[in-house]
Amino acid sequence: MALDTSIAVSQENPFEIAQHQFDIAADMLNLQQDLRDTLRSCMRELIVSFPVGMDDGSVRVLRGYRIQHNIARGPAKGGIRYSPNVSLDEVRALSMWMTWKCAVVNIPFGGAKGGVICDPKSMSIGELERLTRRYTTEISILIGPEKDIPAPDMNTSPQVMAWIMDTYSMHVGYSVPAVVTGKPLSIGGSEGRTEATGRGCLFTIRQALKHLGLQIQKCTAAVQGFGNVGATAASLLHLDGCKVVALSDSRGGIYNPAGIDPRQVVRFKAETGSVVGFPGTKPVSNAELLELPCDILVPAAMESQITSVNAGRIKAKIVAEGANGPVTPDADRKLIEKGIFVIPDILANAGGVTVSYFEWVQDLQSFFWSEEEINARLERIINRAFQDTLAMSTSRSVDMRTAAYLLAVSRVAEATRVRGRYP
Repeated sequence: MALDTSIAVSQENPFEIAQHQFDIAADMLNLQQDLRDTLRSCMRELIVSFPVGMDDGSVRVLRGYRIQHNIARGPAKGGIRYSPNVSLDEVRALSMWMTWKCAVVNIPFGGAKGGVICDPKSMSIGELERLTRRYTTEISILIGPEKDIPAPDMNTSPQVMAWIMDTYSMHVGYSVPAVVTGKPLSIGGSEGRTEATGRGCLFTIRQALKHLGLQIQKCTAAVQGFGNVGATAASLLHLDGCKVVALSDSRGGIYNPAGIDPRQVVRFKAETGSVVGFPGTKPVSNAELLELPCDILVPAAMESQITSVNAGRIKAKIVAEGANGPVTPDADRKLIEKGIFVIPDILANAGGVTVSYFEWVQDLQSFFWSEEEINARLERIINRAFQDTLAMSTSRSVDMRTAAYLLAVSRVAEATRVRGRYP
């Protein structure tokens, strides 16, 4: 099997996909036109261009975004990503998905997202800090603990959140831990936040297996994307007794039908920079990984990985969307026709924003919970959200994605309707 050098970047427009998914729910809910028009658009979009001093003395002008989709149910919430592939429509889509994600797990946030077009892997720590502090200064007119709370996303980290928190705090003249989540513990971060998205994904998989009458100890799993979400989900699946047979990152993948210990792969990647070459495995491309025989497939890398082109070759019984938007609408229909149980992204990866909510609450009250309390609260919220979505799926005879959207859109629409129009 060939070794690929990157995870495929689809030409599908992510915002058009997000709007299409919304339209399906809006039609089924008979949403009135003014609400439809309001929720189909992003309420606030900030585009910034800013200079960053590089280590060699040169100056690069970078472009960044911060977009708020909706704040009817509370402050805007959403991550910041650094990537060469960041685009305006991608950030719009991600901000909309954040609105639905917060609503489906019923936490009091709206949706936002941010990003900077750059290649962070080619930048030094000093360059990343200068980039982050200048970007934070540019978007400071939007963010704040009562307005818009950023968090880590692709290629950003607790350290990046610390720089954002410090920069914002310097502007206002006092420490404001609640301005971001996903921070280091030493400045108000929450126990369990790093593993939260992957852990939440595991909780939804457990619920899906229970619903389908499958035992996790008799299942196999393949995970595309071995970043924070994928590595955590794979390790927790392994600890639950599931046989993890394939893993991948941006450089390629590994496969062993006899099973792989993801915890050993974490150490291997820390030493080598990639999962590729892990002893006892065969190379597999990211595209091929998706089509391997397995019971549980976790696409935890990028959007638009399962499309109409490859959907017919997916062999998994469950697809748990660890990434945002990894399955296109055309592919969705094909997976449903094949009887594959898809756990949609706004449910499967909502663990991160749920524990971000816990962190925000803890920062505001300066009172912190143990990791055991965090994980127990997370499990209760994710399990309840899964059961609410499943009940909607059953009552309306729809797939889980449509059910999740019906649940989320109805909650946001009701909040928007009750608040009314100003002025």
